[in-house]
Amino acid sequence: MFDISKLKSIVGEDWVVTDRQQMESYLIDETYTGLIMTPADNVVVVKPANAQEISQVMRLANEEGFPVYPRGGGTGVCAGAIPTRDGVVLSMERLDKVEEIDKENLMAVVQAGVTLSQLLQSVESAELLFPPHPGDEGAQVGGLIACNAGGTRAVKYGVVRNYVKGLEVLLPTGEIVTMGGKLLKNNTGLDLMQLIIDSEGILGIITKAILRLYPKFAGPATLVISFDDRHAAMRSVPKILQSGVIPMAVEYVDHDLMEATASYLGTTWPATKGVAHLIIIVTGTNEDDVYEQCEKISEICEKNGSVDTLMAESREEQAHILHVRSETSMTYKARTAEILDVTVPPAAIGDLMDEIDRLGAEYDTKIPMVAHAGDGNFHPHLMLELKERGVEKEVKRRIYARAVEMGGVISGEHGIGKTKLQELEMCLDAKSLDLMRGLKHLFDPNNVLSPDSAIK
Repeated sequence: MFDISKLKSIVGEDWVVTDRQQMESYLIDETYTGLIMTPADNVVVVKPANAQEISQVMRLANEEGFPVYPRGGGTGVCAGAIPTRDGVVLSMERLDKVEEIDKENLMAVVQAGVTLSQLLQSVESAELLFPPHPGDEGAQVGGLIACNAGGTRAVKYGVVRNYVKGLEVLLPTGEIVTMGGKLLKNNTGLDLMQLIIDSEGILGIITKAILRLYPKFAGPATLVISFDDRHAAMRSVPKILQSGVIPMAVEYVDHDLMEATASYLGTTWPATKGVAHLIIIVTGTNEDDVYEQCEKISEICEKNGSVDTLMAESREEQAHILHVRSETSMTYKARTAEILDVTVPPAAIGDLMDEIDRLGAEYDTKIPMVAHAGDGNFHPHLMLELKERGVEKEVKRRIYARAVEMGGVISGEHGIGKTKLQELEMCLDAKSLDLMRGLKHLFDPNNVLSPDSAIK
């Protein structure tokens, strides 16, 4: 066990939590009901104020051999931040400063504990835009980068990786290194920064980031386009993208799921026709540009069999549609064992959905699905009753196997964490896994940083 007095001498007595009741919220995240892991018994929460204090904590961890689990906003769904061994939970909440919004270079300099909400407020107050919006605004910047968060806007704007231009990183062995900067071009040496992005906190602790910003776009419009056939909806997506229109988001949802979610929220779903919907968000340089894109999308969908198109222009109407979409996971939360995160080439989504429907029929269950249709990432919901019957893992592996056969992977945005370790070999060859283990050992020779996560 570790010496708590040494931790207190590093960060101050007020910033070390040893009472179990006071730390309960630091021992959980948003991992799905059927995958919840039990945290270790002997855990201490430490709240450093800066990279120098984190450096001392990590040097102590290497000396005494205890694991350290970095923790951001606790919005992960793969148990990556759960301390499953006795050790230290390193909360980043005190590193919460937006240090600079550089309007000349279109860059933001922010500490890792800044929440997405804080970042967006600071950027928007400067009349600028941080394009990605990976979901929960309580997520912290360090976690967004460590997990390469995606979200609905990835179709047009890409994932968080595309906006990271510089990092300050605390290595597992205690050294502080800087990578990149306020630069749009940088071919100097191997790009270590790209290794840290999406490393899920096993190669280093992000303490500061430089993020690229953009000018604000014209107000968006949101379309809900209804179809009587799922395939007609999915066939429309590549046609839209091939037309030269690149929407900010293209979401696929089942009508029944949206009706159920709206009912759960005590409201109504505005689209009454069809069995499937595309929710498409369009932005442009001005209002005329936005309307022109909406007209083109509507025409394409009509040619592919759409039965209705709703256009939401006001903030309230758009917010309502997006709120119902964002809460779909809550509809079945109490009955959901796990929400999968498979990604396939976008044109293959419809075929894989059909395969999943067939699996649902074979196992006498319903598997609700939503999809980021424009980028091939979608989320089948596996019900708890499958786990209770002892077949959930079997169903999951069959879905993964089919996705891989189609050229896909088992995670598009949620990550591996601790919950997908057993399936990782399904989509990575043995040599790639060996190289990843080698990188982990190179960065973290004593395996003190987030052990048992992302790679085994």
